[in-house]
Amino acid sequence: MSPIRIVLADDHAVLRAGLVSLLSAEEDLVVVGEAGDGAGCLELAADLAPDVIVLDINMPTCSGLEALPLIRERAPGCKVLVLTMHDDPGYLRTVLHSGGSGFLLKQSASEELLAAIRAVHDGGVYVSPRHARVLLDDTVDAAVAGPDDQAHARYESLSDREAEIFKFTALGHSNAEIAEMLFLSVKTVETYKGRMMKKLDLNSRAALVRLALELDVLH
Repeated sequence: MSPIRIVLADDHAVLRAGLVSLLSAEEDLVVVGEAGDGAGCLELAADLAPDVIVLDINMPTCSGLEALPLIRERAPGCKVLVLTMHDDPGYLRTVLHSGGSGFLLKQSASEELLAAIRAVHDGGVYVSPRHARVLLDDTVDAAVAGPDDQAHARYESLSDREAEIFKFTALGHSNAEIAEMLFLSVKTVETYKGRMMKKLDLNSRAALVRLALELDVLH
């Protein structure tokens, strides 16, 4: 399998160097380009068509928020993961509405960044667990109304183990992290997760988080 091709866009050269070192240590990840400003990022997106762009918000010439929709136009197959120091739900909301696939804080652990890159590459939406509730902001009325009876019934059909994995997944934990917490193998977690997703009729992590919040199980 080909490695995930990544472009890093951040105006801090020292940070980029650290990210290159981190990502290059992973066999399934490769950094194919770096940009120090928004304009350079747009050029690399069009020229290289990377799988994932790790994008900062504050950059010269063109901010990350300005660049994001342009990236989606020039490289529609590319996933954009915003890596920022701004702990503001407003930024998250803007990123998701502009076509971004993930939002992560720079102070997050390096392992979380690796998980986020892999998740968005696989078609998922990744946000830090602390920001997961923002995914429901645009559908808050529906959330207050609560899920329908069928959703409750499907959730009640989960086994205890499936329910645990449902909750941990909604909280943003990777399969490996869940396996470690529950003393299971990663393969076993993947099997339980597949059964759980099928029972709940879900096809994405974003949909799973939305349901978890509606069911009020994230305690």
